[in-house]
Amino acid sequence: MTRSEHETETLIRDSLDRLAARAPDGDAVRDALARAGRKPRPVARLALVAAAVVAVVVGVVVGTQAFTTADLDPAAGRPVLGYSPGWLPGGFTEQYREGGPGTAPQVRRWFAGPAEITLSAYSTADPVWSQTAVRIASLKDQVLVHGRVAMVTGDTAGAALLTWLADDDHVLTARVAGVPDARAVAQHVADSVTPAPVGVRGELRFGSLPAGLAERSAAVRGSGPGDASTELTAAAPGRPAVRVTASAGSPGVNGAAAVTVRGGPGFFVAPANGEEAMVAVRLPSGRWLTVVGPLAEAELVAVADAVQLDPSPDYRWLGRATS
Repeated sequence: MTRSEHETETLIRDSLDRLAARAPDGDAVRDALARAGRKPRPVARLALVAAAVVAVVVGVVVGTQAFTTADLDPAAGRPVLGYSPGWLPGGFTEQYREGGPGTAPQVRRWFAGPAEITLSAYSTADPVWSQTAVRIASLKDQVLVHGRVAMVTGDTAGAALLTWLADDDHVLTARVAGVPDARAVAQHVADSVTPAPVGVRGELRFGSLPAGLAERSAAVRGSGPGDASTELTAAAPGRPAVRVTASAGSPGVNGAAAVTVRGGPGFFVAPANGEEAMVAVRLPSGRWLTVVGPLAEAELVAVADAVQLDPSPDYRWLGRATS
């Protein structure tokens, strides 16, 4: 992201992203204030500046009643993805970000037509990835990434997967598909990756969830801001996930039963032909909110009613080569 935009909205978003990442950049805040025509504040007062920014945003949100819960902290529950590539082949644009709480995977994807590059980060606290170092050591096809031993798998003419440990806590993978000399491209991408965090700020956040369900992930996707969508998932252990989506496209409600959702007319589609039940409602913005999952009608409606809407999602990075 650049800092060439001086609008108040941009300053607010950037400040909150830094807070969410738990890595405030004092120099950047001071520079932003200086560019806005204000005098730089002493370093000791940077915490007060950040707190003031949060207070302003909360005041705006409560004033517009965009959230269903007035005291919602705008920075709460916003995933932060910890790694970024410094190099990508020409023509690739970022179209997907996903993160979540705890040890949830972090995923970023870039596309150029059918070709795809995916950068993922996993926690070594996850049992699935805890033995990655041992697996890397056992393979003959090894390479180096930032001085650490890595492994290449799925190496074909047009696809390759490179896996390495960024540190003792994180396993990273760079997957390249549909690209000539995919192995060399995956190596170049991996060599360029640095711990530069980016945020995932969609237009939805979970409110209260039915007993047993816990938030699993939040994702934003689209070829550009014009077709952006946000998807949240929540699940109980060993159960299929409940998916909550906000998008411009109609989910298809022909023949659906009428039901009240978020205080207005909504739709309920009963499960059939292997499809899960769905609740849908048209939001005041004209976009559609849908909730799909293995729940009863009343529970799906309750999830939809509790969802909190963010009036300022960050979709600006969609369709860009780098952020």
